[in-house]
Amino acid sequence: MDTSTDLVRGRARYAARAWHDAYVSLRAADEATPLGPDDVELLARAAYMLGLDEEYAAALERAHVRWLDSGDVPRAVRCAVWIGHSMLFRGHSTKASGWFSVGARLLKADGRDCVERGYLLIPVWLGQMAEGDWQSGHATAAVAAEIGERFGDADLMWLARDDQGRALVNLGRIHEGLRLVDEALVIVESGALSPIVTGILYCNTIVFCRELYALRHEREWTEALTRWCDRQPQMVAHNGLCLVHRAEVMQYGGAWPAALDEARQASERFTQGVLNQIARGQAFYRQGEIHRLQGRAAEAETAYRDANRCGFEPQPGFALLRLAQGNGEAAAATIRRAVSEHTRELERAALLPAYVEIMLAGPEGDVDDAATAAQQLATIAEHQDSDVLRAAAAYSVASVASAKGDAAAALTAARRAWHAWQELEAPYEAARARVLVARACRSLGDDDTAALELQAARAVFAELEAGPDLVDVDSLAHGRPDMKTYGLSARELDVLRQVVSGASNRQIAAALVISEHTVARHLQNIFGKLGVSSRTAASTFALERGLVRPQPHGQE
Repeated sequence: MDTSTDLVRGRARYAARAWHDAYVSLRAADEATPLGPDDVELLARAAYMLGLDEEYAAALERAHVRWLDSGDVPRAVRCAVWIGHSMLFRGHSTKASGWFSVGARLLKADGRDCVERGYLLIPVWLGQMAEGDWQSGHATAAVAAEIGERFGDADLMWLARDDQGRALVNLGRIHEGLRLVDEALVIVESGALSPIVTGILYCNTIVFCRELYALRHEREWTEALTRWCDRQPQMVAHNGLCLVHRAEVMQYGGAWPAALDEARQASERFTQGVLNQIARGQAFYRQGEIHRLQGRAAEAETAYRDANRCGFEPQPGFALLRLAQGNGEAAAATIRRAVSEHTRELERAALLPAYVEIMLAGPEGDVDDAATAAQQLATIAEHQDSDVLRAAAAYSVASVASAKGDAAAALTAARRAWHAWQELEAPYEAARARVLVARACRSLGDDDTAALELQAARAVFAELEAGPDLVDVDSLAHGRPDMKTYGLSARELDVLRQVVSGASNRQIAAALVISEHTVARHLQNIFGKLGVSSRTAASTFALERGLVRPQPHGQE
């Protein structure tokens, strides 16, 4: 087959987004007769879309040299920028800096006004934003966007505007930033951008939406990314991240088996290229989360360890797994370390719900720590104006109120959490909130409503095969014991003995050297585990089943 046929076919397959076929044909043409710089760039981009990062950079280097040989300095600079960009995201910061410097030096010597001056601003604004200087990053990206618009370069313009949106959000101008991100989605879906820039915008923006807890935006961008990937069955580069994003969205939506399958594919099938390597750690973590929620502790632990091996810290899932395994001390140590290590609001927000849950399961004094964390989460939710964080905060506040024995406050917050998760179409989280509603209703003497709420929650847990939650809800609904003490801890049995003896909360607190808040929390737990709603009923239950022996108050 002659070279011209290979070249024509390679160009045609490139235009059709058949990346493997394009790469094979263009490489064959290049081996027969070295390609010109335009076609070498096509070869480079096809390699990128296949996750062949080394081949991508090598081809761009050849194109860079050939553009210089032909006297086209701006095109040579464009290649240098993309080589630097590739090196930067592969962790080769020194080489990246070198290539960006090469581009800047060439343009300075050339002297002409060209769009590549805007492309050279990409590493500048990325560095500024990485250091948390969002004001300077926004300003630099705005200059680049103006240059892109002036030269009619949509790629540069929307790379810059998308990061302007990210900067605006971090500057507290959340709605303004998200509007810019929404506009970027329209442009991306229109097909106006090159394949590489399209992929970058999809993945960067979805990660940004996820970090911001903008679930509705994340869903829409992920759906659009899925359609884009489906139109390019030979693409490799962005498929791993696409599958991870889809898995997270599916998990929120209650499609756990499908989410687990997507996460497995991301970790097993798509391993080529730096983007897919980043995705693998996230994919393993997502698998661990679903395994944990369905009660498969061994599988969850393996997945979390695989995530860590890939460089993705498996928190807060790993700490919650330790809690589920009965190792509350390890869970508390891990989550305390993780929260103290992360100082940025949104990073802490990812950990605080688990922190509250783990602290409430710990020793008496930890309820105050849980209350503080719940309030921090509520404050962050309002500052970030995030519906997801508001829902999580309401659940945490309800949990703390329940632990303190304030059933009325627990009911109010739990209802708020349930409605919020319902609006977000997150069935598992909504069902957990209904369990809190049920606990509060039972404490207030409304057993009928409690039973209805537990029944509704149980239906969701059964559909999701959320084994641990099913056990808990059945225990609450039917009073089934999981051990001869009906699941009561040693300290809860101490409190129950005092209740049977007729002691008040204040007297119990003095006898056991704990706070009255802690006594109330223990009573709430005791009522839930025994399936009763009053001190009298708890005393009767305990005496009838021999959990404690009758004993006059004050006698040790």
